[in-house]
Amino acid sequence: MGIQSWVPRGGEPDPGAAEPVAEPAAVAAPAVLPPAQASAAAVTRLDDLATLDWEALEARVAGCNACGLHATRSRTVFGRGDRQAELMVVGDAPGEEEDARGEPFVGEAGHMLDTMLRAIGYGRGEVCIVNTLKCMTPANREPHVDELAACRQILMRQIELVRPRLILAVGRLAAHTLLGRDDKLAALRGSVHTLPGSDLPVIATYHPAYLIRSPGEKRHSWQDLLRARRELRTRAEG
Repeated sequence: MGIQSWVPRGGEPDPGAAEPVAEPAAVAAPAVLPPAQASAAAVTRLDDLATLDWEALEARVAGCNACGLHATRSRTVFGRGDRQAELMVVGDAPGEEEDARGEPFVGEAGHMLDTMLRAIGYGRGEVCIVNTLKCMTPANREPHVDELAACRQILMRQIELVRPRLILAVGRLAAHTLLGRDDKLAALRGSVHTLPGSDLPVIATYHPAYLIRSPGEKRHSWQDLLRARRELRTRAEG
């Protein structure tokens, strides 16, 4: 379709007919870095997250020092949107603008995400938007294993609290963290997965920032969005 406006032409494409696409080298998954040097002050508790409500969890994240990223961040990026949303969007890690403002998906990538959501009938305030990592990594480097592990626990509690009908994973890091797989994103998109240990559907697609750099991939992401909309409608009717 090569669409720029995210509006279907001539009806919705058949998601089952989506042609496989080789993932560009720009988003190929590099090896996750080993743990960073632990800080003596890294004492934030993560063993009681299941007892925390949304407000308490947000406060815990705001002061989190469970990994070395607390020493380099400007702000934590906890998430925004409807805490009881049927659609939850999980992105990768915050960038510079998110780090400065403490909000997920701001700037050009945020505008692209808003356009994607509107194309399937959602405003930003009608979904819950979070990141896999709650802190920006220095110079946007790949996260360390301890950073991913700490933030994954927080992410899982956010999912438990929101109880969405579907998760849209936008970006390689989000898809890998949620699904526990390291396939290329091009291989993960195009299907409905389930969050391990649950029946919650997860659909992976390209990150808005990548779509800005590679607009030719919008047609594949559009198919993923349509698949998400169909799955949400099916779940709502069931």
